[in-house]
Amino acid sequence: MNRIKVILASASPRRRELLAQIGLTFEVIPAAGDETSASREPSRMVMDLSGKKAAEIFDRLSKEETVRLENCLVIGADTLVVSNGGVMGKPKDAKEAASMLSSLQGGTHQVYTGVTLIYQNQSKDLPEEISFYEKTDVTMYPMSEEEIRGYVDTREPMDKAGAYGIQGKCAAFIKEIHGDYNNVVGLPVGRLYQEMKKLLLTENILQENQI
Repeated sequence: MNRIKVILASASPRRRELLAQIGLTFEVIPAAGDETSASREPSRMVMDLSGKKAAEIFDRLSKEETVRLENCLVIGADTLVVSNGGVMGKPKDAKEAASMLSSLQGGTHQVYTGVTLIYQNQSKDLPEEISFYEKTDVTMYPMSEEEIRGYVDTREPMDKAGAYGIQGKCAAFIKEIHGDYNNVVGLPVGRLYQEMKKLLLTENILQENQI
């Protein structure tokens, strides 16, 4: 895919690490992000929000005279946690983080990540756009109030949907998962790569020396 300019519209270090892990070369241009969706369905919400992030960066680049968008692929992503019908994003403060963890501990919740790809082929006037989502079920062991306070004090929960990082210290409280582990980290890179392959094969520019 070395003919493609890939741009990640996210400041998330976990998403950067996951893209690097599968061997992609990319640039990072974080979206400010409109964090609102007209839908209340989690799968639709994360696709809406990922789409807004990808579109924000694509539109910004299209207005810059020094930027050429031919063979440019922008990736937007958004992750939400759903528990008992309630949707959780990132906690606003330590109190909200503790509240989120209290509601998640000892039970099973769902993690949704939506991804949007916007691709501009040099042979077409209009860009191609696809969106998809992945859902993973996560079951946590019970946590005491002291354990919750101790984890919140690490500050690890503060920039993560649902107030925890499965790849960090909260791994001590993860009982089991059903689905894509990387989806919980923040980006379902296996599904992402397959969608990229389909998109680029359709455009007849995917080279034989793939990742």
